[in-house]
Amino acid sequence: MQDLTPTLLLAAALFAAQPAEALDLPAPAVLQASLAAKLQTIEVLEPHLSGGQRQVRYLGYPAPQLLDHLLGPRWRKDAEQEIELRALDGFVSRIPVARFLKHAAFLVVARADGAAFQVDNQLQNEKAVALAPYYLVWDNLRSPELQAEGGALWPYQVAHISLRPSSRAALLPGQMAKRWATQAAWVQKYCLSCHQVNGYGGDKLPLNLAQRARELDAAAWQRQLLSPASLKPGSSMPALPDSFSPASRASVAAQLHDYLKALPLAPKVLW
Repeated sequence: MQDLTPTLLLAAALFAAQPAEALDLPAPAVLQASLAAKLQTIEVLEPHLSGGQRQVRYLGYPAPQLLDHLLGPRWRKDAEQEIELRALDGFVSRIPVARFLKHAAFLVVARADGAAFQVDNQLQNEKAVALAPYYLVWDNLRSPELQAEGGALWPYQVAHISLRPSSRAALLPGQMAKRWATQAAWVQKYCLSCHQVNGYGGDKLPLNLAQRARELDAAAWQRQLLSPASLKPGSSMPALPDSFSPASRASVAAQLHDYLKALPLAPKVLW
């Protein structure tokens, strides 16, 4: 008899993780007036540019200051909670509170040099992408660790924010954490801003990766993750980052395939 425990646990986790009511971020001018604080200048190595990273100076506020102002002190109480940043186009970043406590982040609203507040996102084949109203950047200038990550956790056009429970139960139901914790973290970092796993994730292209992994063989999956434009010219889907070596990229793609196939498919639930 099939053991339904992992599937039932996953369904319960997804039900518990239904979206909390997101807070609409006020216009930058309104926020500045309510904070009664001056914009700060932050210089970063910008990952969302054609031709590689280069230094850019932005104007914004330290993320902890804004989170205190918008969410109150409760966001600091549990490092495993997540800050959900939702963009105008449905792109979602869910970032553990622990990361905000470890690394300096800023929500920025303009370029310090007065240039257009936009980027050319080469990885997604997008030109002159508007960043407003808010763009989350990380103080990566002296951090090789953050530089190597690229722009996976640099959401722009951020319009809504909320405090959410940890995604661990949704991505690692039952005893899966013993085997798949690393792979689940990769999926969350590199895939779930746009896609979903059993209804959990972003709304930009809400494809269920747990189902998709079952539909593609190993070779097709590798092409999908390592060279998406080869399957669909002009695709805005970024490949796995070049900060991995070629061998590591292939290995990561294979491990993600195995993890997603091992993840139980949750029963469809109409929220």
